Amino acid sequence: MWILVTFDLPVETKKQRKAATKFRQYLLDMGFEMSQLSNYLRFCSGKEQFETYLRKIESHLPEWGDIYVFQFTDRQYENIVRFSDQARRRQKKNPDQLALF
Repeated sequence: MWILVTFDLPVETKKQRKAATKFRQYLLDMGFEMSQLSNYLRFCSGKEQFETYLRKIESHLPEWGDIYVFQFTDRQYENIVRFSDQARRRQKKNPDQLALF
């Protein structure tokens, strides 16, 4: 399962810019990867882990702006169509699971 956090945070004042940067850094610290400036992705093992991340994100929301959290399956992730530099790119594969002993 995948988590996509996408947001539109105001950056008109120094305080707002600081809050937006702090939120982005928090997502990175939790293991999210930046897809674009306001889009962050992370793999999770299931619904329970998704709910855990959702609660963590909710506890660190900035004072202003809109934040959306999506969840989707591995199969849906593999079916994403991506264009870059006016050309269609091949589909991304799901990362291999890592087993630690």
